[in-house]
Amino acid sequence: MDILIVGGTRFLGRALVESALEYGHQVTLFNRGNSNPEWFPHLEKLIGDRNQDLSILAGHKWQSVIDTCAYYPRQVSHLLGALKGTIEHYTLISSISVYTDFSQPGLIETSPLATIQDNTTEEITGETYGPLKGLCESTAQQNLPGQALIVRPGLIVGPFDPSDRFTYWPVRVARGGEILCPDSPEWYTQIIDVRDLAEWIIHLVEKNVTGIFNATGPDYPLKFGEILETSRAITASNARFNWVDTQYLLNNEIEPWSDLPLWLPGPENAGANQVNIQSALLTGLTFRPLATTIRDTLNWESTRPSDHTWRAGLSPEKELELLWSIGSAKS
Repeated sequence: MDILIVGGTRFLGRALVESALEYGHQVTLFNRGNSNPEWFPHLEKLIGDRNQDLSILAGHKWQSVIDTCAYYPRQVSHLLGALKGTIEHYTLISSISVYTDFSQPGLIETSPLATIQDNTTEEITGETYGPLKGLCESTAQQNLPGQALIVRPGLIVGPFDPSDRFTYWPVRVARGGEILCPDSPEWYTQIIDVRDLAEWIIHLVEKNVTGIFNATGPDYPLKFGEILETSRAITASNARFNWVDTQYLLNNEIEPWSDLPLWLPGPENAGANQVNIQSALLTGLTFRPLATTIRDTLNWESTRPSDHTWRAGLSPEKELELLWSIGSAKS
């Protein structure tokens, strides 16, 4: 199968390319050539900016297109306009952020979507990201009725993750000592290894599957404490988990999801990490063991420069300051 991947040289894109090649497909990349241009030197690469000029796509024909980086509907309509009559199947990587209400567990693909007052805005913020992804979905379906696959991932994790949202925890546990942890080990979380997601998407593309699918994991209720305990077992560290009250953290201006990744407190977020993925499971989505994801993430992280800038998680200084403050308060 001839596949065009829009993107392809970052996190999920890289995994999609590797999975497609593993299963014998011909892959072409279309991107700006800015991120990791040294990757996949043997592949055909079409260099261009989807926001400006798509003429480089003219004269080509692919059976399927996987779009990893559409953030507002104009990007989708322009791409599909340029490819009109030349593709048979289109995959849009969307997000579970499209939903409007995360207060209840069990969100399914037909749950209400978030809306936005100005449909023409192209400013990506925490408030606009989800609604704009929803508009990308509807644009794809309008332009290619019956030919679009919409994938709504949750938090994607694993090697080459640029967000550090998951990576922070295994690395912090490996460092050992007393660790500031939010709330308790009992709250639920959801993650999906980038390689599991990519392999599943490629298999759906092979089968010409269309429709909408939530895509996170695993296929059992995962508690946050299991991530920490598994990380401690793998690294044989002396980590000690200090579970800190939610209100104390909020009072000290600790930001959920960024300062303490994965943590989403409050009743309004009760269902954010308990999304229903039954439809994806029925189409063959499977998961490697959590321990494998943690181990491979740690191995990859060890190859990064020691002075790289972390994009999520508490700094050692901030964590120590909070732990000292907690200890003083208790004494």
